[in-house]
Amino acid sequence: MARFNKVQVITAMRATGMVPVFYHKDAEVVKNVVKACYDGGVRVFEFTNRGDFAHEVFNEVNKWVIENCPEMIMGVGTVIDPATAALYLQLGANFIVGPNFNPAICEVCNRRLVPYSPGCGSVSEINNAQAMGCDVTKVFPAGNVGGPSFVKNVMAPLRWSNIMVTGGVAPDEENLTNWIKAGVLCVGMGSKLFPKETVAAQNWQAITDKCVEALGYIAKARG
Repeated sequence: MARFNKVQVITAMRATGMVPVFYHKDAEVVKNVVKACYDGGVRVFEFTNRGDFAHEVFNEVNKWVIENCPEMIMGVGTVIDPATAALYLQLGANFIVGPNFNPAICEVCNRRLVPYSPGCGSVSEINNAQAMGCDVTKVFPAGNVGGPSFVKNVMAPLRWSNIMVTGGVAPDEENLTNWIKAGVLCVGMGSKLFPKETVAAQNWQAITDKCVEALGYIAKARG
């Protein structure tokens, strides 16, 4: 069962403004990355369902996080069907994210009062997802569907929207400032926050430092 309720999840997304997105087949690597982000001030983390037996990795990591990073809200991304969503909810996922919008996943998540953030690329998709109970919609791939200007223009008619953007987000001041000023609830960052060479070198302090830096830019942009 999810340890954090829907309000807590959305509040944490809004408070920090950043959700790291990461997958690795080695659970120990994932634990170190989560801890590095946690030490950097991050409180929401998306484990991506990208490889074979990924659910087994998440199961081990999530149990470890509960004991060692008690304030970290763990969710799972790259969920495209209701069966996968149900599997991860059973393993304690606090939120579900997908690259696409699948109404059948809404039903699974709504039954457990767990947030589902589907990937949307148009005003209609965002609006339809909201009608199905998706409190936070993910614009993906954000850099390809129009960037910050797309979000800004969507927020004009749909000003109540909570938009998370993933794809085309970088942990530098200009990029983060543009997204925040456009009106996003939070940004999702993966490869640019976790360069392969940094992970390979097990330079966890570099990840912590980058999280601190990025959160600082977000806070500054919000004024």
